[in-house]
Amino acid sequence: MTASNLLVVDAGSSSLHLRVLDEEGRELGSRHLVEAPGSGTPDVIEELLREAPPVAGTGHRLVHGGPRLLGPVLVDDGVRAELDQAADLAPLHVPPALVALDATRRLLPDVPHVACFDTAFHAGLSPAARTYGLPREWTERHGLRRYGFHGLSYTWALRRAAAVLGRRADELHLVITHLGGGCSACAVREGRSVDTTMGFTPLDGLVMSKRSGSVDPGLLLWLQMSAGLSAERISEALNRESGLLGLSGTSGDTRDLVRAAAAGDRRADLALDVFALGVRRGVASVAASLERVDALVFTGEIGGDQPEVREAVCAGLGVLGINGGLRAVNPQEDAVVSAPGARVPVLVVPTGEVQQVALETRALLTRRAGLK
Repeated sequence: MTASNLLVVDAGSSSLHLRVLDEEGRELGSRHLVEAPGSGTPDVIEELLREAPPVAGTGHRLVHGGPRLLGPVLVDDGVRAELDQAADLAPLHVPPALVALDATRRLLPDVPHVACFDTAFHAGLSPAARTYGLPREWTERHGLRRYGFHGLSYTWALRRAAAVLGRRADELHLVITHLGGGCSACAVREGRSVDTTMGFTPLDGLVMSKRSGSVDPGLLLWLQMSAGLSAERISEALNRESGLLGLSGTSGDTRDLVRAAAAGDRRADLALDVFALGVRRGVASVAASLERVDALVFTGEIGGDQPEVREAVCAGLGVLGINGGLRAVNPQEDAVVSAPGARVPVLVVPTGEVQQVALETRALLTRRAGLK
């Protein structure tokens, strides 16, 4: 692939982020919308393409690749049809991403489009780590397994953390937490994901901004069978009305809740306590898949910008050799925030999903160009 610019499309359930990046990762143009892709998406993309330098390819972040798409892939009609099969596995995320993908393919029919998947980083989970305790008939018929998510973020954070620690990524044992609108923790042994808190869908695991995270399945059955709630109503509540928002009754944003708790709001205080305990549980559970913990890494919007949350998490992890007393900073660059000489360093790595999509897209296009 010759010197060129890339358009990176990151579409979520409630936002659309577009960036044009050069070969060095420098931003040449961007658009950020706090709404899911819809009928106006082509206009927004076209506006950016008119203002930014020409692009030679596009990279798309897809939360779920389903059981067969296990790495970056050039999107053709066959791959596009395959992506429809993954849509019901992440119904909040994949459908809006496909709206943006389709719009971009129509506007840029002559450039390659690459899909990069959050599930890919976890594709090598061991049978024990990916298998649910369900009837084998269900598992085999429906392809039920732990997929894991936030893989693009973890891939970026792993490499950056290794650089900060001055060690090779393939020799480290790390626990990485991605804390943002969605939240998860991941154990990485020698460069590979070996355990993670999210499962078949991005609803599993830690308490999140508006998502419940893991809930006793018996409780959900009770709500449906005894309380008379429909599956549709339960789904809506678990995905959009739970988590920090449901606990506090006011906001799913930790910045709002930290301010409210300081002013005496008990529900906000409880929401933050539940959230921090959930992260601690997640960190401890995935750490059980490692022989040691060389560092704890925070990334994601909350992980990078909310020192109060990092402190609350680490202050309760003494059993893993992780302690509080962190520097109360919001670093703009990769940084160690634990005290000098800490037994287990605590790092902050700013979110790098867009940059990781650009790297994977450029690598795939370069390989393809070399084969021609």
